[in-house]
Amino acid sequence: MRDFRLTNSRELVDCAMGRTPADLVIRGGRWVCVQSGEVLPGTDVAVKNGRIAAVGPDVHQTVGPNTRILDAAGRYLTPGLLDAHMHVESGMLTVAEFAHAVIPHGTTGMFIDPHEIANVFGLRGVRLMVDEAALQPIHIFVQVPSCVPSAPGLETNGAGLSAAEVQEALAWPGVIGLGEMMNYPGVAGGDETVHAKLQATREAGKVIGGHYPALDLGMEFSAYVAGGPMDDHEGTRLEDAVARVRQGMRAMLRFGSAWHDVAEQVRAVTEMGLDPRHFILCTDDTHSATLIGDGHMDRAVRHAISQGLPPVTAIQMATLNTAEHFGVSGEIGQIAPGRYADILIVPDLVNFRPDVVLARGEVVAEHGRLLARTPAITYPDWALHSVHLPRPLTEADFALRAAGSGQQTANVIGVIENQAPTRHLRVPVRARSGQIRADLTRDLAKAALVERHHGTGGVQVGLVQGFGFSEPCGMASTVAHDSHQMIVIGTDDADMAQAANRLAQTGGGQVVVRRGEIIGEVNLPIAGLISNEPAELVARGAETVLAGFRACGCKLNNPNMQMSLLALVVIPELRISDKGLVDVQRFQVIDVLE
Repeated sequence: MRDFRLTNSRELVDCAMGRTPADLVIRGGRWVCVQSGEVLPGTDVAVKNGRIAAVGPDVHQTVGPNTRILDAAGRYLTPGLLDAHMHVESGMLTVAEFAHAVIPHGTTGMFIDPHEIANVFGLRGVRLMVDEAALQPIHIFVQVPSCVPSAPGLETNGAGLSAAEVQEALAWPGVIGLGEMMNYPGVAGGDETVHAKLQATREAGKVIGGHYPALDLGMEFSAYVAGGPMDDHEGTRLEDAVARVRQGMRAMLRFGSAWHDVAEQVRAVTEMGLDPRHFILCTDDTHSATLIGDGHMDRAVRHAISQGLPPVTAIQMATLNTAEHFGVSGEIGQIAPGRYADILIVPDLVNFRPDVVLARGEVVAEHGRLLARTPAITYPDWALHSVHLPRPLTEADFALRAAGSGQQTANVIGVIENQAPTRHLRVPVRARSGQIRADLTRDLAKAALVERHHGTGGVQVGLVQGFGFSEPCGMASTVAHDSHQMIVIGTDDADMAQAANRLAQTGGGQVVVRRGEIIGEVNLPIAGLISNEPAELVARGAETVLAGFRACGCKLNNPNMQMSLLALVVIPELRISDKGLVDVQRFQVIDVLE
């Protein structure tokens, strides 16, 4: 792999002055100049050793006998797209396969937080991601996970990350900052370990990622910002975006497979007229099927434009705004001399789909076809064995016991489609023979958490509403943010047990069982989170899981992602962990039945 570090600026100067020839010249493009907010027709770009040497209406002096000429033919030239906050593991792909999937869509840079694999394997899992990221033909920066576990005392993880380990990782090449600080009560409450991680990041001069999902934008929110987080992607309302920008944060507007938080928050720009340079687009979690079928950051840009943003503004939010936030605008995020030649040739800014993708001056994709290699690492044997059940589970493990018979009140997790938060519902239920059963007529299913890291055999059972199942079924997933225990949902205890046992056999993944038959499955043997298969095959497997949900009556968009968040005990209002049902508003374990 070529070394594109700028070790001698004279190379670019000599090229710009015509003393040495360019490697590549793009001719006749419409320059989307995100730094000035203009579109300038008739622009040429000269590239030398992976970087831009000159941009302007005429760079003929840089053309030599061996210079490659690429004719833009009046198409737009935009910077490569940057994903400001995302988790590679949510695509169920390795770093190499994720890059393989997104490069044709115009993504040339990602800021990844590998806290999913960190929750399973700790620092050694993070190191796997850092090492693979360094091999890719695009820029992949890593943020050290800040909260592993995300909620100490409320869940059991496979591993943890101490303040000392965070400090160690902050010094690794390719690490750009601290990942989303999810322990917002710990920040506001002055938790010593939390603040040690924040201080280590400040001392390293790196960016602190934020995560504040609470609705209270008063005293606790101000305290959280004072603690150091510099951005936040957890906003869902107009007032969330406004508050973050006014308090000096970057508002990250999230548009992933299941989280559609742009439309409401972008009104801060389109209706209130706030400065768009303080807003950033990101995906957070993108399903492999979404990547293959719909796109990545190009999809987010198209969506933002559809909500009323001018195209240049939307592109700024996916390029320069991100680069400036992370302090790398001298390297990426704009088409300008000295920067990496990460350039997209796009025929239509509104229907944003690149014809040609350049990364570091090389054509890496053309007309949706990847041309570059995305080198992979060999995952060690320990990374392939992470599901530990001491015995096969039975339907009795998924019984929800009740004292006596008759009507009772249950605390039920309420799913909110296309959003990460849940509702805390109080639903009347009737106990029969000492049990509460699923009720198809009221959209009442079971949600169970199976401990899979330490082989305790523990199973916690609760109730969930919102999946809309119309058939006896059971679904299981070892993707269960953030502890990544095994989450199991369904309306039939035997199907739930079968689904859980299947994942113990395969080493992890997601599976759908209906009336005793497996009707959807994707295998994820790396940490129970990631496939070692190509992106296209993973997408097909993941699509069978989505089809399985639909066959069971579920009409939610990306229900497997909604399922995976039922264990996320840092986002209100109600979740389930291996400790029991968690009221996130109060950070307390509560009874399922009142």
